[in-house]
Amino acid sequence: MDRVPLERKVLSENDRIAADLRARFLEHGVLCLNLISSPGSGKTSLLERTLEALPRQDRVAVLTGDIQTENDANRLKRFHFPVKQITTGGTCHLDARMIERHLADWRLQDLDLLFVENVGNLVCPSSYDLGEAAKIVVLSVTEGEDKPLKYPSIFFKSDLLVLNKIDLLPYVPFDINAAAENARKVHPGMEIVKVSSLTGAGLHEWITWLEAKRKAHKSLVETAS
Repeated sequence: MDRVPLERKVLSENDRIAADLRARFLEHGVLCLNLISSPGSGKTSLLERTLEALPRQDRVAVLTGDIQTENDANRLKRFHFPVKQITTGGTCHLDARMIERHLADWRLQDLDLLFVENVGNLVCPSSYDLGEAAKIVVLSVTEGEDKPLKYPSIFFKSDLLVLNKIDLLPYVPFDINAAAENARKVHPGMEIVKVSSLTGAGLHEWITWLEAKRKAHKSLVETAS
């Protein structure tokens, strides 16, 4: 079989499973968010600060993907929310079947919010639907402000851009306004928050966005039911 038809078959099967996941998430009122970025942009640190800020009674869980090791899951487990590591063993993205398999022994009716931390990569994850309600792309100021132009697919498909590590702006040649402008060239009207997971700057805006998304999803679930 040629490579292109094989890729289409794989993506078609992925989309089928993702559609089933999306229906299950909607049925049980679970908001699923897929976080995507280059390696080292600070996704795990952002999730650490997020879990730290959320009330302990919130029904939140995390699936975190990496090619090797369970380091990220171990960092997140200390906040006492359910966390699982998905180790891909070389695959540069998560797919819907991985999500389905790792959710098998979790009761979706016991969750309201599911974070999926994808493998560090701006290319491969953009092609794989995981059944999420929204993709979130994280770009740190230690990268280039032209990343949205170099990797337009993931910026176009993401609801939110998190510009992370803003505490480093005085020390790196990063034009944050140019980064935002480039993102909106690819995705006009894209929402953007600027944060530092180290100092906590901007985290209020991130949590506010998250709560608004949860409220909108709850209304969608009520309408669907």
